[in-house]
Amino acid sequence: MRKVVVIVQDHAEPFGLGSLVEVWDEPYHPEDDNPQFDFSIATPRPGVVKGRSGFDLVVEHGLDVIEGADLVAVAPHHDFLDHDPAVLEAVRSAHAAGAMIFGHCSAAFTLGAAGLLDGRCCTTHWRYGERLAAMYPEADVCTDVLYVEDEGVLTGAGAAAGIDASLHLMRRWYGARTAATTARRIVVPPHRDGGQAQFVKSPVRPTPAETLAPLLEAVRERLDEQLTIDQMAREAHMSPRTFARRFKDETGTTPLQWVTGERIALAQELLEQTAEPVESVAARVGFGNAATLRHHFSAAVGLSPQAYRKRFSCVDDACADGVVA
Repeated sequence: MRKVVVIVQDHAEPFGLGSLVEVWDEPYHPEDDNPQFDFSIATPRPGVVKGRSGFDLVVEHGLDVIEGADLVAVAPHHDFLDHDPAVLEAVRSAHAAGAMIFGHCSAAFTLGAAGLLDGRCCTTHWRYGERLAAMYPEADVCTDVLYVEDEGVLTGAGAAAGIDASLHLMRRWYGARTAATTARRIVVPPHRDGGQAQFVKSPVRPTPAETLAPLLEAVRERLDEQLTIDQMAREAHMSPRTFARRFKDETGTTPLQWVTGERIALAQELLEQTAEPVESVAARVGFGNAATLRHHFSAAVGLSPQAYRKRFSCVDDACADGVVA
């Protein structure tokens, strides 16, 4: 059982805190076998923590509970430029001990003050990006993403992006199936990170497509086909140039990047839930052969298809397919 600790401070933002609790402190449900966590909320001085929206919190645990944690998340708070020295030392020590550190929204400033953003990609709410970059010039601040994970430090862009970042970590620890089950319980999209490699910034996949929605659903059903921009443009009754521009406006990415991301997501599902040979998986998702699948999959997920299957497979004999990937 992994240990998760969320640090709260005075004027904690309730939605930011709630998004962390929703993902990491959900009790057991008989309809799924998702993992449970040793979950705690901690604060520098246990007792009453001032709230932001007309209510206070009573927190029982001090920062000593962080010892041995696998994930230490700093909840956003209104006075995010006022850093408690005890919190800064706690996150530094936890990171040095091997814990994943997650600073959601304005909590990125806490990680910056602790020195954990230096030399790393990071993000925060778009309102505060320029300020974060100015205050911590050694950090590589990117505000056009939902979240970034870089060498054990995870930062989120704000509000609902905290759920996306948590689901990203859930996916990396336990696989796409577990993350998708968690997302269904919360009633949110299971995958809004664009399928990029871990430790690399993940582009925003903004609001769902409107005029292109029927086409995208149709394409998802035929990912095994050779799909070109010209072909998709014809099906959308647009010129290729208009189609590419409209696609970028509605999805935040290019047609090729979107199709590649969808193919990788389907490959993850097949690797987890079937014992199909990797060559067969490559054909079913449209990459053609295992070498091409391995190239794109490893770049996006950070693991080869075979290593991913060994780590996350739900099928007992799934590793016995005899295909090296």
